[in-house]
Amino acid sequence: MAVPGNAITTPLCYRPQASVPQFTNSPTVIVMVGLPARGKTYISKKLTRYLNWIGVPTKVFNVGQYRRDAVKSYKNFEFFRPDNEEAMKIRKACAVTALHDVSAYLTQEQGQVAVFDATNTTRDRREMILRFAKENGYKVFFVESICDDPDIIAANITQVKLTSPDYEDCDREEALEDFLKRIECYKTNYLPLDDERDRSLSYIKIFNVGSRYLVNHVLDHIQSRIVYYLMNIHVTPRSIYLCRHGESELNVVGRIGGDSGLSRHGSKFASALAAFIQEQSIKELKVWTSHMKRTIQTAEALGVPYEQWKALNEIDAGVCEEMMYEEIQQHYPEEFALRDQDKYRYRYPKGESYEDLVQRLEPVIMELERQENVLVICHQAVMRCLLAYFLDKTAEELPYLNCPLHSVLKLTPVAYGCKVESIFLNIEAVNTHRDKPVNVDVSRESEEALDTVPAHV
Repeated sequence: MAVPGNAITTPLCYRPQASVPQFTNSPTVIVMVGLPARGKTYISKKLTRYLNWIGVPTKVFNVGQYRRDAVKSYKNFEFFRPDNEEAMKIRKACAVTALHDVSAYLTQEQGQVAVFDATNTTRDRREMILRFAKENGYKVFFVESICDDPDIIAANITQVKLTSPDYEDCDREEALEDFLKRIECYKTNYLPLDDERDRSLSYIKIFNVGSRYLVNHVLDHIQSRIVYYLMNIHVTPRSIYLCRHGESELNVVGRIGGDSGLSRHGSKFASALAAFIQEQSIKELKVWTSHMKRTIQTAEALGVPYEQWKALNEIDAGVCEEMMYEEIQQHYPEEFALRDQDKYRYRYPKGESYEDLVQRLEPVIMELERQENVLVICHQAVMRCLLAYFLDKTAEELPYLNCPLHSVLKLTPVAYGCKVESIFLNIEAVNTHRDKPVNVDVSRESEEALDTVPAHV
């Protein structure tokens, strides 16, 4: 069994030195705590996805993966016995190596939040992490997942743990038996965060995947947002349906923004959407629209109550509202080029950027996380932002996600991500997707700037 290179001998956690002061914007280490099969990795990945989406650079460091890299083949639960001294050395070395990488990420790669995803069930391990954070000037926020509901634990083991690399090519029943013994190994030394002894620490305890919470000593804005987010997510099976409004009159003539009504094909789509939703027989479906005419007209065809959100309005193109791309190039060629250079951060004069739109949509994401089955009838830029959250897309990818008219995306959350189904409702529509041109220089020719503009009337 190989030990990660010089991991044990590193002075990372043992060097005596003055602690680095913590500033308001000091990086944060989120430390997961809890027995196996309590949803720690699910929380880690989901929280990381959210923080990256709102613009806080975040990365997960899964110590289990470090252990798999160090010990190439997993034999059985005996590795996790607290009296297995050789294995304990390897496990500690893996944790130390992971902390080295946390430090590199937060110091050299400009990360702001690192999620240390491990059981961290002993006081010794947590104190080691606290010393490491103090030495480096990092804040620490613990997230402890406590679960004693056998049905939830069983579901987590079945959905996630039995498909892990540890149990590849292993009989399902044998894998289950081994994993349950592994949990028992951890229970021996598990000391949960103590409400008295640990009262100076910052943490949230999550009981039975959200039936109850205990929050202690929240230090700053980031920690408060983490708490708010974690108190809104749930694991109830559901689907979220995303679609754009039916084709609008302005879509047909290649003009962006505005508040026009549906075209003839757009009205046909609204009827087709109503038939599709009826066929699906979705339990207690909620329908959301923007305040704009084209989404409202699309929803009206469904014949069901719907809720209007101003936050779902299309990106504000400012001085470019209701213009064709050709007109923007003619009147504002420099602006057009600047937008192509950094489409996510570029803000239209007197308008919005995609970055602004993400901030505007955060309450929508929070409410989507709270809800069960929802159909969101929205707009191209808005749908891109929502999709980027669920599919974990970067700020560079987000503005170029293809969200065609007259298609419905069905998003179904699964263990560590989202299953996506695209359903085209077979109603003709114009193409409104414009790819990034090859030449984004301000001095480019008009033909180069307009190279990727979709055809229109």
